[in-house]
Amino acid sequence: MSFDLAPHAAAIRASKLSKCYQLYHHPKDRLKQFLWPHKWLGARQYYRELWALRDIDLIVKPGEVVGIVGQNGSGKSTLLQLVCGTLTPTYGEVQITGRIAALLELGAGFNPEFTGRENVLMSAAIMGLSSAEIAHRLEDIIDFSGVRDFIDQPVKTYSSGMYVRLAFSVAINVDPDILVIDEALSVGDGAFAHKSFSRIMQMRDAGKTILFCSHSLFQVESLCARAIWVNQGQVVEDGESAQVVSAYQAFLDKSTPNSSPQASIASKNAPTLVGNAHLEKVKLQANGIDTQHAIITSGQSGITIDVTFASDPSLPCPNIAMALHNEDGRIITSAATWEDQFSIQRASDGSGQICLRLDHLPLLKGAYLINIYLLCDRGLHLFDSAERVAILQVKQTGRLQGYFSIPHQWENHNI
Repeated sequence: MSFDLAPHAAAIRASKLSKCYQLYHHPKDRLKQFLWPHKWLGARQYYRELWALRDIDLIVKPGEVVGIVGQNGSGKSTLLQLVCGTLTPTYGEVQITGRIAALLELGAGFNPEFTGRENVLMSAAIMGLSSAEIAHRLEDIIDFSGVRDFIDQPVKTYSSGMYVRLAFSVAINVDPDILVIDEALSVGDGAFAHKSFSRIMQMRDAGKTILFCSHSLFQVESLCARAIWVNQGQVVEDGESAQVVSAYQAFLDKSTPNSSPQASIASKNAPTLVGNAHLEKVKLQANGIDTQHAIITSGQSGITIDVTFASDPSLPCPNIAMALHNEDGRIITSAATWEDQFSIQRASDGSGQICLRLDHLPLLKGAYLINIYLLCDRGLHLFDSAERVAILQVKQTGRLQGYFSIPHQWENHNI
């Protein structure tokens, strides 16, 4: 990795960036390859090549917030590790302008034998802070992480959530020019996730460059103006986040195998409400009848969906979203309280119940399934979900094809 300090340079510039791994079938093959590595001497190749990334060209401008999407094994994490310098490219080059801080896989960069405090000091020093700067920011790092009671314990005794809290707190408090986040914020409770996303948005608004990798397309579209879809080590699409997310979602819809619908929310032990929220009940009513498998008529029937939730009253009131999809998993339409600027009212203990009413559904014939999501006040962090919680079987008169009957009008024009 090289560092470009030109005043108008890109924050991140990658040229022909590639990473190849050598995969050995047997451990002894490594020794064979080491002892006779040169093909021109007649050596055999005792490994097969796996190209995690190949010929990636990328420019990220200062202040851009870029989401990275793709399936597991697509090369997303490899790309971020090459950007951060924790991996060396097979060929190609990465140029970075400014200080970079990263939150990669769980606990990356921490020595498990060191205490939390020792790891903070070590990580901050590696990121280039002076002793005076570290001393000035140490208490803020510890306070934000919320692990003060355990800060002098070895991090090998930490839970996964505590790892993430401390690592994220270090990353955002070293005043980086570039922040790289790879999935890690999916670990931990809702209260810390809410605080974390608030800080990320503050950094975005302050003009910091952010690379954000997440399986949550809600988060990518909400946080990022630009998104990059990576598949099989190559960039499939790079552009405006809503456009890329839509294309990637269509790809997922086609590749997701069918699964049998669930009749109701799966039974589970109620999680603790400290820093969290969860769905308690989802009820579908069609034509005035409670049901989990409704048979309705296109353009005539209406449904209501009652959603009951519980939440930590110290958290901001959560949001609720509904997604309607077909049996192949393709999302047909969705609705969300934050998009409609609907303010949910909840009781003092954090409980609440709302109703979504859909009148005269214009769906055409077919089977449709309902998903319900409980998210934070910004619609970023997912607290809980009830997927395939109810089925709509739609009948119709006539022979129209598709998913919806849209409002329309035919007119004759005089010739």
